[in-house]
Amino acid sequence: MQTTAELRAHLLTARLAGVVGTTREESLRSYRLFAARDPRLLIGLDPERVWGERELLALMSKRCGVLDDPARTFGHDVIDPERTLSALDAFAERLAVVAERGGPVLLGTGHPHRMLGFYVALADALSAAGCAVLTPAQGRSVDITTRFGLRTRNLDYVRGVGLVRSATAERPGCEPGAHTHSPLPVRTALAAAADAGGPLPELVIGDHGWVCGAGQLGFEAIGTADVNDPAPFVGEAEGLVALVVPLDDGVRSDYYLPLTRYVLNRACLSQ
Repeated sequence: MQTTAELRAHLLTARLAGVVGTTREESLRSYRLFAARDPRLLIGLDPERVWGERELLALMSKRCGVLDDPARTFGHDVIDPERTLSALDAFAERLAVVAERGGPVLLGTGHPHRMLGFYVALADALSAAGCAVLTPAQGRSVDITTRFGLRTRNLDYVRGVGLVRSATAERPGCEPGAHTHSPLPVRTALAAAADAGGPLPELVIGDHGWVCGAGQLGFEAIGTADVNDPAPFVGEAEGLVALVVPLDDGVRSDYYLPLTRYVLNRACLSQ
């Protein structure tokens, strides 16, 4: 059984929290774009209130532990490991509740290169607990605007976890998936589930547009986010997103394994 102290040490060593790889420049740029309501940063969220750059910095300081000083404009950003640990505990509690009910769940990630294993382990554990792990709209095409223009992606699932792949891949299903912040994959999945007459998920688990897109539509959504992604934290502050775990989402995929073990142990879902 991994202790909280051991996980805290791992968070700092792996730079999942503490001084992280995300730069201050990246974070502040994201806050500026979010304040301007750039869709690339809203990722499916339609905030009720006006969020200025200063308000966003204050919110991210409260939720993540970043330095609340607009004059600090360079270097690497920070995440308070205590906030990460507290959010992981709450995350585990949400998993335990849905597992006890055996409720249907939907999982998806915009970071398949890094975080797919984390979500796959959750999907496996929830399935073993009796939850239906939903995979609606598998293979459906989704047109997503990227920095390279409009790109067609295919919605796919790997062991119950949604992601998008290039529609022009030479070997479909073999590439690890594409990075995306878009809410369109989860909107497509939820619309397909509704059109089929259900079931609809009691809980959506993921990151980026999966969490914000589902939360905006009224589904209970929990997930992870880095400090340069303010949308999930704004959604949490406004009551649209149920829970967000602050962590660096760009480290090596195996560095997330201790988090997986910790969450599943806390949720009594270890297999």
